[in-house]
Amino acid sequence: MARAALRQLVRLRSAASTSRSSLGFFSSHSCQSSSVEDRDNSLFDSSLKLLETCRSARELLQIHARLITSGLIRKAALSSRVLRLHLELGHVQYAILTFGYVHSPSTFCVNTAVEAYSVSSVPSDGVRLYFKMLRRGDFIPNSYTYVPLLGCCAKIGCAGTARKCHGQAVKNGVDGVLPVQNSLIHMYGSCGVIEIARMLFDGMQQRDSVSWNTTLYVYVRIGDLVSARNIFVKMPEKNVAAYNILIVGYVKGGNPGAGLKLFRNMMSKGVTASSRTMVGAVMACGRSARLKDGKSVHGFLIKNFLESNILIDTALIDMYSRCERVDVACKLFDEIEVKNPVCWNAMILGHCIHGNPTDGIKLFEETLGRLRSGNSIKKKRKKQKRKWLVLAERREVFPDEVTFVGILCACARAGLLEEGRNYFSKMTSSFGIKPNFSHYWCMANLLSGAGLVQEAEEILRCMPQDDNDMSSQSSLWATLLSSCRFKGAAAVGERIAQSLIEKDPQNFSYYQLLLNVYAVAGQWEDVVRLKDVMKKKNIGRIPQCGLVDLNDIVHRLRVSDIWQEEMQIAQGSN
Repeated sequence: MARAALRQLVRLRSAASTSRSSLGFFSSHSCQSSSVEDRDNSLFDSSLKLLETCRSARELLQIHARLITSGLIRKAALSSRVLRLHLELGHVQYAILTFGYVHSPSTFCVNTAVEAYSVSSVPSDGVRLYFKMLRRGDFIPNSYTYVPLLGCCAKIGCAGTARKCHGQAVKNGVDGVLPVQNSLIHMYGSCGVIEIARMLFDGMQQRDSVSWNTTLYVYVRIGDLVSARNIFVKMPEKNVAAYNILIVGYVKGGNPGAGLKLFRNMMSKGVTASSRTMVGAVMACGRSARLKDGKSVHGFLIKNFLESNILIDTALIDMYSRCERVDVACKLFDEIEVKNPVCWNAMILGHCIHGNPTDGIKLFEETLGRLRSGNSIKKKRKKQKRKWLVLAERREVFPDEVTFVGILCACARAGLLEEGRNYFSKMTSSFGIKPNFSHYWCMANLLSGAGLVQEAEEILRCMPQDDNDMSSQSSLWATLLSSCRFKGAAAVGERIAQSLIEKDPQNFSYYQLLLNVYAVAGQWEDVVRLKDVMKKKNIGRIPQCGLVDLNDIVHRLRVSDIWQEEMQIAQGSN
């Protein structure tokens, strides 16, 4: 990506030289100034003014290209401003690339580069950059350095790296600065070191709303809703961000009724709801299958929100699908002008799980057809090495692993054995998606539904277990899949779950899978018995009797979205 950015930057150099925009001052000044020094000073002042008023990505690239050709990019004041503007406009890769060409970068430049890495896909490079600059000897970090640096550590999730960077903050005497303290709490919470996060919070002499919200989020993140509620009650001032965190926490923690009650409490206190609030309220109605309350919240949205957005629309599609009103979900889906992969997945899963599974497959094929026709011109110009379809504007991929869970589930529900085998094969061969536990589980139920019980058991027993697939990602999927309500799968499900428990006796997700298998079959005595076994073995938290819904995948496996949410909370965003 960096090479592509450099190529585009080089192309824009020539474009800038022929531009008839306000950048024409570059050529006029060179003729009017009799002195090279006067010309450079004049160009410097004009460039700085342009950068201060620049709000357009295209204009910034033109200014940047011309600064490079004129040699003014070597000026620290200009290069640091260009670097910062690239980051503010969302050009993370450009910001990182630009930093590499800054001569003797200032602390401001280093801070900006570390911040760029903190919101990139390679946060570890931000930590490496920090220590590299320290070794040079001319870099003096300040409190503004550590907020993005600790953000990198939070995104990495490594407790060892977190402690090392914490030590750096202490060494430089900034660990008592409020934004740094808030970032430390967020970092340790993201790394799972809750005790240190709480110790830091309790030891703060001064707290702001970010301190409270971050600590609240730390407890919500690990599912400790009791501690989260205690923090919420003690908050001196409850803003909309605090309500949002706890509402979503209740929904994802299996208590959507409490989330809906908190939403009503928030409305009664006159707190203005945000889009995130409404998404949480709609999710609560969907997870508890409360159609009447869902319609009420939808009516509130229509009355009070002049403009909808893709997040709210997707949540409404999910809610109506869960409440078995897939027809209403379809109408909402059709009204969305610009759809993204999460929106498509929500509608496909709505059909596949709660509606007519063949409609879900049909929508999947229609979506692929439209995307193929939309990308046909690009395919003629350049042969694509990857076979999946990339949405160029948003840089998102469809179909993804979530899509194929819905499709395989639909095949299992409809008894489409050959179609299911075909989609499972194409997932890897045509779209480059590596199957995980969820896909094997759907295939096992498809096979068992067709009477191929031994083959069903074999496909899971021989499932690849390289990397950390079984220990992390697949265990997450394992908690979500029994809501497909596959027919006749109780016996094979029990055998498969028992086999997984034998392989990893301390894995909570496999016990939860077996609990859900029993619940689907109505074997409530076995549910009680297994819960007692789990209590005696002290294995995880004991879930409620309600089944975990497969649609949780749409929300719980979006790592980039989760990280953006964490960063916004750490910065005090509402």
